[in-house]
Amino acid sequence: MSVSMYQLSVPALTRGLRILSSYLDKAAAFAAENNIDPAVLINARLAPDMFSLAGQIQRASDNAKGAIGRLTDFAVPGFPDTEKTFPELKERIANTIEFLETVRPEQLDGAEGRSIELKLRFASGTFSGEQYLLQVLLPNFYFHIATVHNILRHNGVKIGKKDYIGEVG
Repeated sequence: MSVSMYQLSVPALTRGLRILSSYLDKAAAFAAENNIDPAVLINARLAPDMFSLAGQIQRASDNAKGAIGRLTDFAVPGFPDTEKTFPELKERIANTIEFLETVRPEQLDGAEGRSIELKLRFASGTFSGEQYLLQVLLPNFYFHIATVHNILRHNGVKIGKKDYIGEVG
């Protein structure tokens, strides 16, 4: 049995975005319980040259919707990267999931052979759709989720591997 490009992309991206949304719920509760200004967590970063928590979520969103644009001929929604609160970040995630849910499996048929040209800071060149999905998109998407996880853990939010993996099955 083969696995389709749809099965490898949309469900994984949607699942990861839902995990990010649950992280924001935990971060908001942590901030409220500990009398911490939410902006402290939203603007936190692991290193000076890395994106903040908000930036990591924005990049995960951009990666998810941008992937569909690259793997199909879909026009993807643009979001302005102005989110400054937990509710605004959750809305961005929800809007990204809503977009992904419009994609039907047959719309990604043949995308594995599509030629995708990238000019990114960390990856440049021409990739097949399959190479792009497996070697660029998914590792990069999960990097941003893991970084959000690490920012929150570093700042005291009680999350662990179970939160990162999410529900299995």
